[in-house]
Amino acid sequence: MYDALVVGAGPVGSYLAYRLGKLGYRVVVFERRPRVGDAVCCTGIIGKECFDRFPVANNAVLAQANSAKFFTPSGRYLRLSKETVQACIVDRVVFDRALAQKAQEAGAEYRVSSKVEDIVISSDCAEAVVDCRGVRSDVKGRIALLSNGFGGSLSQKLGLGVISDFVLGTQAEVNVGKLDEVEVYFGQKVAPGFFAWLVPTSQGKALAGLLSRRSPGLCLKNLLSTLLAQGKIISAEDKIVYGVVPITPLPKTYKERVVVVGDAAGQVKPTTGGGIYYGLLCADIAAEVIHEALAADDLSARRLSSYEKRWRKKLSKELQVGYWARKLYEKLNDNQIERIFDIVHEDNIHETLLRSPDFSFDWHSDSILRALKDKPLSRAVRSVTMFSPPPRK
Repeated sequence: MYDALVVGAGPVGSYLAYRLGKLGYRVVVFERRPRVGDAVCCTGIIGKECFDRFPVANNAVLAQANSAKFFTPSGRYLRLSKETVQACIVDRVVFDRALAQKAQEAGAEYRVSSKVEDIVISSDCAEAVVDCRGVRSDVKGRIALLSNGFGGSLSQKLGLGVISDFVLGTQAEVNVGKLDEVEVYFGQKVAPGFFAWLVPTSQGKALAGLLSRRSPGLCLKNLLSTLLAQGKIISAEDKIVYGVVPITPLPKTYKERVVVVGDAAGQVKPTTGGGIYYGLLCADIAAEVIHEALAADDLSARRLSSYEKRWRKKLSKELQVGYWARKLYEKLNDNQIERIFDIVHEDNIHETLLRSPDFSFDWHSDSILRALKDKPLSRAVRSVTMFSPPPRK
């Protein structure tokens, strides 16, 4: 019997397998796709804080970023820039596979083309019902760790509830001429309720994509047409990838012999949809709690509840304030977006935030609350119909 069954070989699952493998536990990772890293819909932008803290392979880094342009619906833009590197743009395939290799070097076993269809909990084990290319098998472990992304049914089957809010994402690789920094586009016609991006990756290549509540494919087609007409891209590749991003957490992320981590748990920034860093932070917490539980041979819900208490304590403010900002933005029309950009520019709010000692690429709540201390911006926010103030804790 295995010590841990890990469902999903994304960055969070592989990092968790690596941590537990290094501690001497027998770990198996199930990945439903034929290869780790296949069909990933992600820009691959991770903050420098994440890069410095976690084992990111140097050969996965395509570019570094210390600036970005933010475009209004009418095409005007604000440029934000710092002297130091704020983020790295990574090749997600290389990134994911490097983490999987580290986990395997630590002793974890990987089974690809293996879909976990059910998890059965008994008094002495967690049993995964696995379909591998049409062949069914039952695999036992002392604990099951779900890191299988958003959209699976396992959490619901286990009585942990469902994630209540999510957004659709789509992205394509494009050919570009000169593009030396990230560009972000706002507007209800560009990406309804959310935003679009153009991210340089390697020489002559970039990723163009967006998040949207509805019709992401049509929105991406329109975005690519606009970028082509503007001369920002030369052509787009045929391959378009889609994904679903949770922007609220799972109601409960543990039970007897089960822990849920990463996108599967909704440990994602509601502002940007980025989940790698928060997922890895929570994987660290999970590894510590699981190690203590396995060592004590106590995999009860009571013992594992400290995982949820600890990760919510760490991320609660970010998730609450970020989700408030996300819902506010969705209510804005293009004229209101333009007005907010005007206020930010006129009152130099963006430069004030950049100079603030608590400015962070990954932690947004303090910047949001600090920006709202600007009276014109606060009045503009309050003018949005029936909108309550942001949470402060």
